[in-house]
Amino acid sequence: MPRTALRICPLCEATCGLTLTIEGATVTGARGDRDDVFSRGFICPKGAAFGGLDADPDRLRSPLVRRDGRLREATWEEAYEAIAAAVPALVREYGPQSVGVVLGNPNVHTMAGQLYPPLLLKTLGTRNLFTASTLDQMPKHVSSGLLFGDPFAIPVPDLDRTDFLLLLGANPVESNGSLCTAPDFPGRLKALRARGGTLVVVDPRRTRTAKLADRHLAPRPGSDALLLAALAHTLLTEELTDPGALAEHTQGIGELAEALGSFTPEAVAPACDLTADEIRDLARDLAAAPSAAVYGRIGSCTVEYGTLTSWLVDVLNILTGNLDRPGGALFPLSATDRAPRPAGPGKGFSLGRWHSRVSGHPEAKGELPLSALAEEIETPGQGRIRAVVSIAANPVLSAPDGRRLDAALAGLDFMVSIDPYLNETSRHAHVVLPPAPPSQSAHFDFSFNTFAIRNQVRYSPPAVPLEDGRMDECEIHARLVLAVSGMHGTDPAAVDDLAIGAVLARECADPDSPLRGQDPARLAAQLAGDSGPERRLDLMLRVGPYGDRFGAAPDSGPGGLGLERLRAHPHGIDLGPLRPRLPGLLRTRSGRIELLPDPIAAELPRLRGTLADRPAALVLVGRRHLRSNNSWLHNVPALTGGSNRCTLQVHPDDAARLGLTDGRLARVTADGGSLEVPVEVTDTLRAGVVSLPHGWGHDRPGTRLSVAAAEPGVNVNQLLDGTRLDPLSGTAVLNGFPVELTPIP
Repeated sequence: MPRTALRICPLCEATCGLTLTIEGATVTGARGDRDDVFSRGFICPKGAAFGGLDADPDRLRSPLVRRDGRLREATWEEAYEAIAAAVPALVREYGPQSVGVVLGNPNVHTMAGQLYPPLLLKTLGTRNLFTASTLDQMPKHVSSGLLFGDPFAIPVPDLDRTDFLLLLGANPVESNGSLCTAPDFPGRLKALRARGGTLVVVDPRRTRTAKLADRHLAPRPGSDALLLAALAHTLLTEELTDPGALAEHTQGIGELAEALGSFTPEAVAPACDLTADEIRDLARDLAAAPSAAVYGRIGSCTVEYGTLTSWLVDVLNILTGNLDRPGGALFPLSATDRAPRPAGPGKGFSLGRWHSRVSGHPEAKGELPLSALAEEIETPGQGRIRAVVSIAANPVLSAPDGRRLDAALAGLDFMVSIDPYLNETSRHAHVVLPPAPPSQSAHFDFSFNTFAIRNQVRYSPPAVPLEDGRMDECEIHARLVLAVSGMHGTDPAAVDDLAIGAVLARECADPDSPLRGQDPARLAAQLAGDSGPERRLDLMLRVGPYGDRFGAAPDSGPGGLGLERLRAHPHGIDLGPLRPRLPGLLRTRSGRIELLPDPIAAELPRLRGTLADRPAALVLVGRRHLRSNNSWLHNVPALTGGSNRCTLQVHPDDAARLGLTDGRLARVTADGGSLEVPVEVTDTLRAGVVSLPHGWGHDRPGTRLSVAAAEPGVNVNQLLDGTRLDPLSGTAVLNGFPVELTPIP
């Protein structure tokens, strides 16, 4: 008889609750969990296809080890013996910087991907960390770090209570949201309008999100920073600012007015291709709204001035008094966040504490630009990367100039991939460690709950027992930490025990912790959980803002939280709406919001210089698909076809001017090379802009992605050579770069 089990969907940032139908050990169906405290039954096509992903026959079932130049199936013991023999020896001979670690987007969708990479990095001692953040969200981390002293203090729009929402470079109807965890984002936008609110979308494409808007502005791609600077200028010069309670916690408003003095609506209008009146009207409407939130995402991050744009998003929220208040943009408080501490000055946030070896790129949040990985492998000399540990990453498709990186990875001394597939990147590995399917894994959203529009907590135990021959993903990571540390053969539980001991030692020594002065060993013995990862989760919950503090808080209401209580609520526990958190979370050296940090002030003259630039005739932007997520869902048959296609969208005027025909091939050329791609003529984007989706290009030999290879598409990032970066964050410019088009007869 079929049975059902609950599972949080791990396929995008919305984290919807699913009800799985299971026959034997196979997931045969998935529907929305109507009793889920957060998603209330919402489901998208990705969640509905959970079973197809889970049972994909192309998923690797056992480790692969390279022998005589070929990857062959091996035992888990053989795989870890190969790692233990290679990585420590390389570190001894060439030093810890000879190892690079690459973390991909799916890494944040699993418990293992959040719990173990920090331990791996500490064990290796390398500073060569490259992640998908520098292809996506790093500008927001940097701007938050500079404003608030904490790169993880990222405010999210209070979607369910706001009166006015301004979206830039975001298409949440198709992406389901990003850095804003919100199940049923489309329904929430419709509810905003139904209650009399206003939705304004700024996007060069008339996306499905833009079609819901009261007002759609389609500026030139890459001009968001200029537009936002002019909005701030208008607020300041027309005395429309009202920081309210934020005023006493903010410094630099006067300096900001001077720094933005030249960004008048008239000055920026030609560069944005908007009118000065459109800009002024938007600023006035934003200021007049009873409550408002400004929200920018990937289209405003992956541009040349991504950090300035991200900074200006929050500047507008601050100037209008909408930061940290209901209906505006607030800071979530996740159940596994550190419990709030007393307000006061902190260590602040710094950029460039070290630099990349070859091009001297400054680190941001401990990371180097993923665009720089190839040169760090290729270039001889002390500190050259000779080994790579790649976790849930496919940078050959996701980073600029994949051909160069492809060749560089092939020349490594050693490479380890944790990946369920043999894809365009993992095919270069010497050892591939495949995680079990998601139905066989526990799930908790450590990362996405920190961006959730409502505080809540949910946990999914494995829906299906671990299959014989598989290894739990957490154990895979723990054994990897031991193998690279020279402790291969040690019980992997030791890794979790060490992590638990470190957290408890810190808490018991912290003068602001309720556990101060207690015995860490005694507290560790009280932890619940059937595994090391569950015990670590229990610890994080108990010392977190809603935790029971090992008996220091009552076991009722939003407090008293621990793993046992969470298990007793399989649909989750609602922890209430977002609440103001300032000034408590500020960690700047001044203890205040630093509105005009020095790195931002130094970057503004460069932005000002673009006012005189002549715009390119044709620029390219990406686009999202509802049934896709970067490069890792193209092998699921249920998610292929339809609108989920790799086509070059071109405006009819541009198609006529260039002699392009719908359905025929065109050659698109940019800094990094050229591609041949089918044309899709459409008036859903403005003239002078073309659009090509990200994550395709599944045409390389040596992979095992049969469905994706049948419709490979082209890799848009091959058009880039990796030199176009936002200098403050190291983020690749993936949107708004110039291209040329020619028809192919």
